[in-house]
Amino acid sequence: MGYEPVSVVFKVYCLSVMTMVAATYTVVLRYTRTISTAMYFSTTAVCVTEVIKLFLSLGMLTKEAGSFGRLKASIVEHVFQSPKELLKLSVPSVVYAIQNNMAFIALSNLDAAVYQVTYQLKIPCTALCMVLMLNRSLSRLQWLSVCMLCGGVALVQWKPAEATKVQVEQNPFWGFMAIGVAVFCSGFAGVYFEKVLKSSDTSLWVRNIQMYLSGIVVTLAVVYMTEGTQVIQKGFFYGYTPWVCFVVFLASVGGLYTSVVVKYTDNIMKGFSAAAAIVLSTVASVTLFGLQITVNFASGAILVCVSIYLYGLPKQDTTKLPRADKDAKQKLITV
Repeated sequence: MGYEPVSVVFKVYCLSVMTMVAATYTVVLRYTRTISTAMYFSTTAVCVTEVIKLFLSLGMLTKEAGSFGRLKASIVEHVFQSPKELLKLSVPSVVYAIQNNMAFIALSNLDAAVYQVTYQLKIPCTALCMVLMLNRSLSRLQWLSVCMLCGGVALVQWKPAEATKVQVEQNPFWGFMAIGVAVFCSGFAGVYFEKVLKSSDTSLWVRNIQMYLSGIVVTLAVVYMTEGTQVIQKGFFYGYTPWVCFVVFLASVGGLYTSVVVKYTDNIMKGFSAAAAIVLSTVASVTLFGLQITVNFASGAILVCVSIYLYGLPKQDTTKLPRADKDAKQKLITV
């Protein structure tokens, strides 16, 4: 599928918004997990996010359908009369629920900048899932960039940067373990969802609705199993502040906005966006949390940014040689 022709200004707008959403979400979530006020239940925040995504997808499907009658027919056909499809989309729902909860655990124990750099391990994980599940192939440059990225993350983890202004108890080991689970979930769920999308002509927004319906059930079950007693005693929205609501908002619109960015931009721009988000998160962490930048962190972050750019470069089509090369090759054959 090719990219639709749009102006450079619109592409820059998409890039800027995606970068700001990614960086702001990480920094604000980290802030809400380190302040000394009454701590909210992260599982309920994940559940509320799924509900908001469902309503946003319904709104987009309404716009796409053009009339209430078509909207109703589409929902009846693809939701109420398609239990197998709902079951199929429940797989990424479970995986995404685990991923989103792991993000809260990771940012409760790691600085936002360290999280941003380490979370880029989702790229090699996604690449591996694409090779195994979609029979895709990677170029040598992409494999090289994957190795560079892993090396950069290893440097960052070798001696993690510390935040001097954070007074809450943290466990970096559990933070890195949570990121490990999150990147695996991100890679698998993303590729699985892409495979489901390409297996039929069903609308993206219909697929989102199917997935978010399952997601709400799954996240509610997680709330009940992990923090059910405390939620009953203190309330579902216990500890919610305007900052927590902002985190939920960013998580809700971020995933949906990504589909727009993918439609109108390319991998190089997405790579620049990820690198810019790392830089912004680092600056914010130094300013807000007193992050002390080490040589290992700086070197690792630079390696990760370069590898992201290299991974997004388009593959060179070696099947189409320039005419001059073909003529030279033909002369060699005749000789």
